[in-house]
Amino acid sequence: MKKLKVIELFAGVGGFRLGLEKTNKYQVIWSNQWEPSTKTQHASLVYEARFGTENHSNEDIAEVEVSSIPDADILVGGFPCQDYSVATTSQNSKGLIGKKGVLWWSIHKILSEKKNPPKYLFLENVDRLLKSPTAQRGRDFAIMLKSLDHLDYAVEWRVINAADYGMPQRRRRIFFLAYHKSTTVYKKLKKANKLDWFSKVGTVAKAFPILPKLEIDATFTLEEDLVTLSNTFNKEGKLSPFLNTGVFCDSTVYTSKTIPQQVSKKTVLEDILQNGEVTPEFYIDEKDLAKWKYLKGSKKEVRTAKGGFTYNYSEGAMIFPDALDNASRTIITGEGGKSASRFKHVISSPKGLRRLTPIELERLNMFPDNHTKLEGISDTKRAFFMGNALVVGVVERIAKELYNTINS
Repeated sequence: MKKLKVIELFAGVGGFRLGLEKTNKYQVIWSNQWEPSTKTQHASLVYEARFGTENHSNEDIAEVEVSSIPDADILVGGFPCQDYSVATTSQNSKGLIGKKGVLWWSIHKILSEKKNPPKYLFLENVDRLLKSPTAQRGRDFAIMLKSLDHLDYAVEWRVINAADYGMPQRRRRIFFLAYHKSTTVYKKLKKANKLDWFSKVGTVAKAFPILPKLEIDATFTLEEDLVTLSNTFNKEGKLSPFLNTGVFCDSTVYTSKTIPQQVSKKTVLEDILQNGEVTPEFYIDEKDLAKWKYLKGSKKEVRTAKGGFTYNYSEGAMIFPDALDNASRTIITGEGGKSASRFKHVISSPKGLRRLTPIELERLNMFPDNHTKLEGISDTKRAFFMGNALVVGVVERIAKELYNTINS
């Protein structure tokens, strides 16, 4: 079988590409990575060092001419969770204008302007996308689904916690696949019993099995135009109508709360540690230990806000040090650096308490050792990359099944 051609957006240091290429069924023919808030494009430098500079774009995707992006079978990317609200301009009442800089609309622009748009999308985001913003729970996801509907795609989604399927990190992300109506997959999905699709026969269900489900929890339509949807969706609702699993086809949402089918073989934090290879700067100095314990501990205290008013603050204790016999907690972008923190991982080792190394953080996301090691890239920046990255194994498993679905 020939490889599927891929456009990779928001490429970071290449986690999506690693997962796709591990299957040997995909070829990235064009990629883009741009970090607007930094002068030196560190992530793009790492990407180019690992995959080469050919057909890699390091410029703002909003400024890239769509005509310069080659035709491909599939578009992939982990795009930021932003405010996807929609408005029209007075000059063009039909014009769809998302907020400038919101990267969903860069994807939308490529799909709508290309003469031969990708037939398939494979996208990733944080799971709060299903319930944002707080004032209109689920509105942002509704806008995305409806905008894909306008572009003739059907969608399936699932929130996946990598650790539920034996991977080394408890990282919950939403993954969704879209199929253009010109494809046989779209036609199969349209005809299929939707419960069967997302629980047994669909792409994600085959990659990540769930416990048997007897019925769909909710079905509703998104008939409104995007501006109306943006202004009115779930105005009164306290909860998002979108559950962790679902399908969207022909303006109709089918969604359920599903439970993963747990695996017996699990990778735990202890399995990925560098034993005996850790340099002194990762160990916690005795004089800093009290601060670490305070930040990790439970608190009930009175605090004073900047405005001068006082309030009661409380939070529960974190496990300290982190448990070695379980998958790790989610890596965040502030994982690096020596300063004490509530959220950084700390483990117990024969030589004392220490933070995780860049290689260990890479392993938690199932990257190759030293994937992010490059001259001029600090350990703190390497940790930041992993806080932004995805678990490569999740992409690999979905990608394998997606290829099978397309070619069956």
